[in-house]
Amino acid sequence: MNRTRLWISSAIIAIVILITFALSVPHTRDVEVNSVLSPETETERAPSVTVRDSFKKGVHTISGSVKAPNACTPVSASATLVGNASSTQGILVTLAMQTDSGVCLQVPTLIHFTTTISAPANLPITVTVNGSPASTTPS
Repeated sequence: MNRTRLWISSAIIAIVILITFALSVPHTRDVEVNSVLSPETETERAPSVTVRDSFKKGVHTISGSVKAPNACTPVSASATLVGNASSTQGILVTLAMQTDSGVCLQVPTLIHFTTTISAPANLPITVTVNGSPASTTPS
């Protein structure tokens, strides 16, 4: 009879442990789902761009940095004059961030760029990233 009591008490303890475990484990419906941004979504939001303009002898050298999804993301920069035929209104810097096709650690990284253009002094600079306007901060 001693063994029977031991088995019954062991079974009760095991059932209590299993019920406690089942009630304490979070269920998938209870966990809040955070949306993870893919690299394409992050670049569509047009990240902040740091811009520095050096003007010497009629040539603007525009350099800066942009936050890319990873260090393997290629970034190309080009500058064009914006305005009509009679007047120049500003400089448009177009940044193209392509999606990375290789294996790379997905850590946001500052990528530096440089471009040059011949233009008059003191023109405002506008930056786009993949066609979307970007917010700029001077460096």
